Amino acid sequence: MASSTQDLVPNLQLANTFGALFIGVILAAVLFGVTNVQAFIYFRTHSGAGMTFYKLVVMWLWILDALHLVLIVHFIYFYLVINFANIGALTEVVWSSKLQTVVGVLSIFVEHLLYVHRIWIVSKGRSKVLPITVGIAVILNSGFAIVVIWYIYQGVHAATDVINIEWTVFMYLGGVAFVDILIASSLCYLLATSRTGFSRTDLFITKLVTYIINTGCLTSICSMTAIITCAVMPNDYIFQAVELLLIKRMATESSEDHADS
Repeated sequence: MASSTQDLVPNLQLANTFGALFIGVILAAVLFGVTNVQAFIYFRTHSGAGMTFYKLVVMWLWILDALHLVLIVHFIYFYLVINFANIGALTEVVWSSKLQTVVGVLSIFVEHLLYVHRIWIVSKGRSKVLPITVGIAVILNSGFAIVVIWYIYQGVHAATDVINIEWTVFMYLGGVAFVDILIASSLCYLLATSRTGFSRTDLFITKLVTYIINTGCLTSICSMTAIITCAVMPNDYIFQAVELLLIKRMATESSEDHADS
């Protein structure tokens, strides 16, 4: 513990470490508020439909999103309030910091599966090669997530240990970015080839394609930003703050899709 503290203190810059995490938690809470509004709109709009598959999915995603927010608030409270001015505590990795990673990757996995289900529905009457391919990519990326979680619980016992497993972060976030691009391009292809020749329908499809491209690019940019900041500034926590926003952004995007459905 003493050596970890000595390694950390000379490189400690609160603005780029716990300051970045603090800002990330605030923005994540804002995005959670947006998710609440969208979930409320969805349940209000479909109040007479009874309990459906999509309602259960929205409820499950909301629970994961809420649990994730509770965990990130706890770990930032642990460092900045409970252990205020306790430099030695900054080298510890609190349990909620590890568990929020598990909840976050589980949330992303469920959201990706929902998009696979949506691609399957949109490709009705066509070849199922595309949704099966996307599904395989999602499952393979979940394998990367398991590797990340395993290394976090087995190899991260102090803050300085995160640098030793940053390759797992690159691998997983790169996979997330690839899957997001694959999902967006698949949906765009299926929608673009579904044009009917009617101007109003084709205009609606064009708007959908534009929306999918924008949201897919945004989540991919978040993933790539986390990778770049982790590679360039491995001793800072900016990449972790971006990861928090990535998880909350995907939850918001998923609830928005269901609110509009």
